Amino acid sequence: MINKVILIGNLGRDPEVRHLESNVAVAKFPIATNESYKDKSGEWQTLTEWHDIVAWRNLAERAERDLKKGSLVYVEGKLTHRKYQDKDGVERYITEIVANTIRPLEKRENTGRNYNESFPSALDQPISGGGLGSFDKTKESMADNAPDIVEDDLPF
Repeated sequence: MINKVILIGNLGRDPEVRHLESNVAVAKFPIATNESYKDKSGEWQTLTEWHDIVAWRNLAERAERDLKKGSLVYVEGKLTHRKYQDKDGVERYITEIVANTIRPLEKRENTGRNYNESFPSALDQPISGGGLGSFDKTKESMADNAPDIVEDDLPF
């Protein structure tokens, strides 16, 4: 079975990082994705979806250091659902993406250097088995290494 989410969007606010009792870092931040379409009258409309992202350990610390509100980011992870009780005792349900890869996709404002000098772009092939907290550091482009796909090879 597969539970995989890939998003490219903009941060709605700076990552909020806290440390649990075991000193494990956890970061939370929302990202917005946009979809454009033409309505019945031929006017372009934009639909914005908000996604709650959770990052753990080293990935959380890097998110806090490298990501800022408004920045464009690639997030890969898994979809999770959980319930909790709020301060008034009301049961609440939340859907989150637990990230295992985060890639900044914009230039750094301070240095003028592109993030791709130290981080790969969304087109770079990820390292397999990187696990939680990994920022992939492969420099080979997926386009150069993509296998030839024959229609008969499709798994469905």
